[in-house]
Amino acid sequence: MQLFLMRHGEASFEAPSDRERMLTDAGRLHTTQMSNWLNDSVSAFDLVLVSPYLRAQQTWQELGKHFPEPRKWMVLDELVPSADPEMAASLVKAYAEQFKADKVLVIAHMPLLGYMVSELVAGIEPPLFATSSVALIDLHGQQASVMWQQGPHNIA
Repeated sequence: MQLFLMRHGEASFEAPSDRERMLTDAGRLHTTQMSNWLNDSVSAFDLVLVSPYLRAQQTWQELGKHFPEPRKWMVLDELVPSADPEMAASLVKAYAEQFKADKVLVIAHMPLLGYMVSELVAGIEPPLFATSSVALIDLHGQQASVMWQQGPHNIA
């Protein structure tokens, strides 16, 4: 399975709550840039799992314009910033198995994404994810490795 972990695009801090923060214009632009760049690596996702927070939902809306509709996409409450990374990683793998998904996209937040990488790939320190950045983890059985991690500022 190829697991694409993506942090939401840049979001405004002007919102009634963290959950309601919206993407900025730069966040939309960077997400579009990453979508275009990702098209070179993947033509479609089998499964997309997204945080319920507005900025993650908007990131998926922007990204979804550049890819065909996935076979399945779901909103998971376990993908919020303070979620348990072990639980999140286990859920992602379980849903991928349930839906027989080979290419899975997860759109979530820091610090969760960094800790999920540590849960999935043995011996790795949690990496930082800039906004709109994506890491590809190759998962085969119990073996997992980080293939690459890119952000909008690295690909221009």
